[in-house]
Amino acid sequence: MNNSQTGTIVIFFISLISVLVVLSLDPIKQNTEYHNFIDQRTYFGIPNFWNVISNLPFLLVGMLGLFSIIYSNRVQFVTNLKIAYIIFFLSVSMVAVGSSYYHFFPSNDSLIWDRLPMTISFMSLFSIVISEFTSPRLGKALLWPLIIFGVYSVFYWHSTEDLRPYILVQFLPLIVIPLILLFFKPAFTKTNGYWFLLFAYALAKFLEDFDSQFYSILIFISGHSIKHVIAALGVYLLLISYNNREQA
Repeated sequence: MNNSQTGTIVIFFISLISVLVVLSLDPIKQNTEYHNFIDQRTYFGIPNFWNVISNLPFLLVGMLGLFSIIYSNRVQFVTNLKIAYIIFFLSVSMVAVGSSYYHFFPSNDSLIWDRLPMTISFMSLFSIVISEFTSPRLGKALLWPLIIFGVYSVFYWHSTEDLRPYILVQFLPLIVIPLILLFFKPAFTKTNGYWFLLFAYALAKFLEDFDSQFYSILIFISGHSIKHVIAALGVYLLLISYNNREQA
């Protein structure tokens, strides 16, 4: 049994177990304390100033990515899947808009506009990785179903207050993508960009979970604000690898 066959079996069973475990849980509600960020300072009339402004790097890196994909000839991407790369960087740009709006008025109603572009970016990236490492046909076939399910998970949470589908959308790709990177041969060189992005996202989640602790240490900025910058940096490092890779 070769690596790709082993990887397919491992990914199938881990995905199946993850789905069954999450769906077997009781409905998971959004913790109301989630919106109570430690840094609520207002500057220039903008409440939660640093949590709002720290989203700007998403806009910058998203625009750079769109320029590279649409106008630059440097980026190598899967044939006939250009739309997935465009959707990914466009949704990263829209994270800046949605997240800024949410942090301006933190609530479940505004959080939906933060989560929608994030889920679209997760799902489009998942499709890209599948295309580049396993099968371009499969990745292309899964692009829109993944995006639709991601969007559905956000609206399902908002209408039922049950986070279970959204949890699968956010975290299952974080489990499966490293397995794909380990078990399958890439179509392009310089795959370290994906590892940088995964590490940056894990670090961003750590900063988010310890928002107040980082604020008490750093005083001038909180963990959540730094989270935005680190996550955007991860996307930028991925873009650099896109701009410098070649066919494997």
